[in-house]
Amino acid sequence: MSTSLENVRVYTQSAIRIEGPRGTVVYLDPFSLTDGEAAHDADYVLITHAHYDHLSPEDYARVAGEKTVLVAPASMAADVAGLAAAETRLMSAGEKIELPGLALEAVPAYNVEPERLGMHPQANGWLGYVLSLDGDPTRYYVSGDTDQNPDNEAVSCDVALVPIGGTYTCDARQAAAFVNALRPRAVVPTHYGSIVGTYDDFDAFAAKVDPAITVIRKLEH
Repeated sequence: MSTSLENVRVYTQSAIRIEGPRGTVVYLDPFSLTDGEAAHDADYVLITHAHYDHLSPEDYARVAGEKTVLVAPASMAADVAGLAAAETRLMSAGEKIELPGLALEAVPAYNVEPERLGMHPQANGWLGYVLSLDGDPTRYYVSGDTDQNPDNEAVSCDVALVPIGGTYTCDARQAAAFVNALRPRAVVPTHYGSIVGTYDDFDAFAAKVDPAITVIRKLEH
């Protein structure tokens, strides 16, 4: 695994593109993409939850093509029904599926901090995902909007992509504690610098992450 993660891009909020070694392309929560990023090259689009900055039909259309497979939480069947996908796969927490070029596990994503309980309730069944591409053993964990909680704090991963902006998710300090519990080889922070959080949150986060874990800045605007 390259510590520079050239195959990973993070756009606004938690919009992420990961490309596998044989060219499989996965987008997660595409949002606020520019015309230049509208590549229609998605083999898969994964949606974590129903908030507008994660489920954006306009941005889904920017990345999707005729063969794109959509993956979403089972609780969101009605929310994603109108998206033009070659196939839609609905997942529940704890489920694992194997698709061409993609191995996928669904992880619960929810808040536990009292001030955030109404924003991402556990009962909504929203998800993060652990994915491996093209047979490569590298495990990418994209947590979705969440706090560290009993269902995600022991996820096995090589690369973690976690929110750090606070208000709706972990803040920089809480996210660092979460990552230190996960102990990936590398972490890419997300969900800051636009709707919530500032670019200073990256520095605050990086300062509190265990030095054995490589912190990579990927957020683009």
